[in-house]
Amino acid sequence: MAHVSAAERRPQLIKAAIDLMTREGVAAGSTRAIAAELGVAQATVHYTFGTKEDLYRAVMEQLTENLVAQVERTAPTDASFEETMVTFAEALWRTVLEQPEAHQLLSELSMFALRTPHLKETLHGHYSEVLAVTAKLINEAAERTGHQLAQPAKTIARFFLAGFDGLTMQHLSLPDEEAEGVCLRALVSAVLAMA
Repeated sequence: MAHVSAAERRPQLIKAAIDLMTREGVAAGSTRAIAAELGVAQATVHYTFGTKEDLYRAVMEQLTENLVAQVERTAPTDASFEETMVTFAEALWRTVLEQPEAHQLLSELSMFALRTPHLKETLHGHYSEVLAVTAKLINEAAERTGHQLAQPAKTIARFFLAGFDGLTMQHLSLPDEEAEGVCLRALVSAVLAMA
């Protein structure tokens, strides 16, 4: 059997971990189970990542990167500030509707990280990155359209994300697409008023 480098094995293990934990939850994400998902020895996981927490960190980073890339691809180049904010919010909400399992896994990993000392830094990094990307998108839209922000972009981003996280949890727990649409529009209106 040919040797596979850690650099090649890394994305395979991340995908296997995501697939397994999406189906069965974070509690099922042992290194043994993740190795079995990919069909490799358990030692391969430890050789590639060191610890289970390091693998979980990589999973959170990959999920975040995937979601951010989807939203960034929707960036309009000729819309008003208001239209741009609506487009971003709708694109992010589509990821919740189309990939609820990714959002559920991120939520589960976040709660797990709160109780795992080695993952608290990862959780902080995850939220910091999401906040920074959201603030960057708001700043870029304001600059492109000549819109003068009434509050710092980071404050606006934090407000939006707090509301969005709540809507996401509501959707995962008690879905009601009609009510969620109304709430999303109200959240965007509040964000625009703040901006």
